[in-house]
Amino acid sequence: MEITTALFLALLAPAPNVIECDLLFAGGRVVDGTGAPWFRADVCVTGDRIAAVGRLGDVKAKRRIDASKLVVAPGFIDMLGQSEDYVLIDPRAASKVTQGITTEVTGEGGSIAPLNARMIADNESWKAFGLAADWTTLAGYWKAFERARPAINLGTFVGAGGVREMVVGNDDRPASPAELRAMEKAVAQAMEEGALGLSTSLIYTPGRFASTEEIIALAKVAARYGGIYITHQRSEEEEIDKSLDEVFRIARETPIATEIYHLKTAGRAQWGRMPAVLKRIEQARAEGLDITADQYPYAASSNNLTASLPVWVREGGRDKMLARLADPQQRAKAKADHLADDPHWTDGGPSRILITSVLNPELRRYEGKTIDEIAKAEAKDPYDALMDLVVADRGNTGRVTFSMSEDDVRTALKHPLVSFCTDSGARATDGPLSRDKSHPRAWGSATRILGTYVREEKLLPLEEAIRKMTSLPASRVGLADRGILRAGMAADLVAFDPLTVRDRATFAEPSQYSEGVPYVAVNGRLVVDEGRLTDARPGRPLKGPGYRP
Repeated sequence: MEITTALFLALLAPAPNVIECDLLFAGGRVVDGTGAPWFRADVCVTGDRIAAVGRLGDVKAKRRIDASKLVVAPGFIDMLGQSEDYVLIDPRAASKVTQGITTEVTGEGGSIAPLNARMIADNESWKAFGLAADWTTLAGYWKAFERARPAINLGTFVGAGGVREMVVGNDDRPASPAELRAMEKAVAQAMEEGALGLSTSLIYTPGRFASTEEIIALAKVAARYGGIYITHQRSEEEEIDKSLDEVFRIARETPIATEIYHLKTAGRAQWGRMPAVLKRIEQARAEGLDITADQYPYAASSNNLTASLPVWVREGGRDKMLARLADPQQRAKAKADHLADDPHWTDGGPSRILITSVLNPELRRYEGKTIDEIAKAEAKDPYDALMDLVVADRGNTGRVTFSMSEDDVRTALKHPLVSFCTDSGARATDGPLSRDKSHPRAWGSATRILGTYVREEKLLPLEEAIRKMTSLPASRVGLADRGILRAGMAADLVAFDPLTVRDRATFAEPSQYSEGVPYVAVNGRLVVDEGRLTDARPGRPLKGPGYRP
């Protein structure tokens, strides 16, 4: 057969380059996490990395997803996730990945490590879930994490409160010079084992007993390893200005980059003060202090019911607390001190505390009820009802408190220095983590921002909202290969429908997954596929700048 010259030349020409992808999001609206305007592009994933972004033309993909009606963005990063033990109990991290969260940062004040045998024995929640801690160091925890194979990535701070409990205990006293040296050594070890920095939670015991000087000493250790300082500051209410002074002093004297956890102005007397608080942060930055904050998008907080007790009642740990509440005189003093400290208690305070979880199954009837409702049903004084519940549940009761102004929440949400968090551990609608109620922020913080505040209220542009949930938190904690959608970065991706994305969780019925997030990839593998959880467990430990293998 005769071969023409044209055919001969065609046979000699090199074949056109064909891009090969394991996973391809085709033709989506890419919001890359930098705050830049969205653009139409294909996103090619090979292995655990983003291989290419653009109009890719001829692509051979093992799995092609038509993203033409979807926004494709970096996976969302939760600056305060609280799932460090939950992912060992249920590695699916279901309530997080279904809202597009692919990475959690955790370790608020009391971190998952370091620990000692006394601290492990005192954790009644772990016992109830059958979690047997076989680690005492962060290096040991990472091994447990990898055995559990969670669906989500996780990084953690080393908690100064936990270090204090391990070395000093739960007593209200200064650390001795020898104890402080032991605490510094523990922080250094945790930094070398991958901690992102030092955290404090100064409203809770025993962290509350630490002096500013003690915190600075520990922060200097974290700073030597390139870590940052992150804090639940001492007051979010009447003494918030004094508390900010301490935050700024630590940042200045260490010096160290600093983040404020879940920024809020709590209590009716503080409503409307968020602009002034943000102004103080701006002024601190103008003076050269590297200060930022994060926030969850709700006007209610969540913590343990024991936080309503005066500090002296909580001092010394659970057994001493329960003994004090069993003593009529000390109990009467606790009530008097609480009323003196919280003048708004008699102005509807008990109706603003909602019980979300109990550890004692005999107390389930209290879940979903306010302290006011419980007190009326049992013909008790509300504070007596609160103390009785603390005793009956041995200090393990979870609560939601409606203490903030929605206007203040919106003001912080649109500020460029405030990133995103949930301040909640991952939950699920089935399995061991489904039996309690929780705060809806565990289920729909990211999708609430995208649906309510971006689409419906137009409080901030889509690109800015995603920046605050991706590159901003990544840059704060040093996750250099996450938070931005570009070639070479880790393939943590979320694809959502901007017209339908929304949170479904409510305070009355929190256990509901978000909608409008059909695809979520962690390290290149789909953990949510067509809106359903998959069996993939590709999460990894994300270690800080001081990590030494």
